[in-house]
Amino acid sequence: MKFVTDIIGNELSIFETKFSDAVKSNTPLLDRVMKYIIKRKGKQLRPMFVFLSAKLHGAINESTYRAAAMIELLHTATLVHDDVVDESLERRGFFSINAIWKNKIAVLVGDYLLSKGLLLSTDHNDFEHLHILSEAVKQMSEGELLQIEKSRNLNLDEDVYFEIIRNKTASLLSSACGVGAWSTSKDETISKKMKLFGEKVGIAFQIKDDLFDYGTDNIGKPTGNDIKEKKLTLPLIYTLNKVPTAKKRELIYLIRNENKNPSKVKYIIQEVVAAGGMEYAGTRMNQFRDEAMDILYQFPDSPERKALEDLVRYTTDRKY
Repeated sequence: MKFVTDIIGNELSIFETKFSDAVKSNTPLLDRVMKYIIKRKGKQLRPMFVFLSAKLHGAINESTYRAAAMIELLHTATLVHDDVVDESLERRGFFSINAIWKNKIAVLVGDYLLSKGLLLSTDHNDFEHLHILSEAVKQMSEGELLQIEKSRNLNLDEDVYFEIIRNKTASLLSSACGVGAWSTSKDETISKKMKLFGEKVGIAFQIKDDLFDYGTDNIGKPTGNDIKEKKLTLPLIYTLNKVPTAKKRELIYLIRNENKNPSKVKYIIQEVVAAGGMEYAGTRMNQFRDEAMDILYQFPDSPERKALEDLVRYTTDRKY
């Protein structure tokens, strides 16, 4: 990651200030919530992808900063809303917005962040940014609803799984790369290619998150958390489709009825490992990572391309 920050460290520093200004409000309660959010922001991977995708094709400009801010506003809004939907009281080891200010305020804060993103684009006539990001919002909503619908009967095949994560998770990273490239190139072909690159990275990123659930590293959420929430991830889907029918019925029963029992969750994890679910998911993750690299290598060698390569590898090699 050091090489990445060497390339865009100055831009990220400027972005911090611009983003803080973008979310300021004259409403005291809203301003307090915004300050709380800013202090607890994550690794900022998506703004990094915006800046590197932009710099790969030209000089970073004000449009690039607005693109990064829009991505971060949208991402933060979805996290706030997700915590309400999931009834989650924690986010990155801290209390979630809904835990402190309750659901009504959390929903309104998410709406506020979305509106700020819309205004940021319309006030500056960044209509291509708006088009790309509006498509992402649509896809994320569709992905979330499809996951809810399909997870009820715990019978999911791989094609549906990939459709869900392509929409729910990968679409935002895809948009980050697309708007970044557009902000400096103004070339639709390049922007679409970078969107596809981001989509591949986003899918690999989600599979890595799936794998964390079956590991033992301290990753900021309990091991087996996805099982407790009855989420069908790739290692589990592979296992359910591979084991004998009787074993599949047993695992589905445990996920549906014993998902809060630590010993049963541990048993499910052991069965996934034994069936080769983790190994299979790791292979698919690396496949999508390599497909992303193939797209990236279509562009000339440069420090920015090398930094993007490092960032892609970070998404699949990270420990948390």
